[in-house]
Amino acid sequence: MTEALDSIPLTTIDGETTTLAAYGPVKLIVNVASRCGLAPQYEKLEALQKEYGERGLTVLGFPSNQFLQELGDTEKIKEYCSLTWGVTFPMFDKVKVNGRGAHPLYQQLKKTPDAEGKAGRVTWNFEKFVVTPDGAVHRFRPRTEPDDPAIVALIESSLPPIA
Repeated sequence: MTEALDSIPLTTIDGETTTLAAYGPVKLIVNVASRCGLAPQYEKLEALQKEYGERGLTVLGFPSNQFLQELGDTEKIKEYCSLTWGVTFPMFDKVKVNGRGAHPLYQQLKKTPDAEGKAGRVTWNFEKFVVTPDGAVHRFRPRTEPDDPAIVALIESSLPPIA
């Protein structure tokens, strides 16, 4: 599935066009929202980026107002993420994750079932998708913390060992 995912056009929060192919072999894709009760997960996402970034993990934040909890403009989102949580990982333009207007990336990601075998709709903000170098997509629901042992083990097993 990596080739299909890697070729989907994306727009960064700064308005530049890119694709997932531009990012490390392991990607942690998250739909984020500044006003969500789960926003403290930003801190753990940033910690993962700092710990594993040099080995090839890239956390990718996709703001979404699908659940009516994201700030209105990208400058405010950037400022909030930077000043409140010290976010350094790549952030993207706001996207829809569900419905007819869902971004093509999320149209593909939602086909992946979670640990209980359920695919389909993104249920809330901070749903996580880990894409490994072999192209496999692994789905973790919003209440699963970014530093959950299952996510960390998946990241570690997908990255090259520490030299």
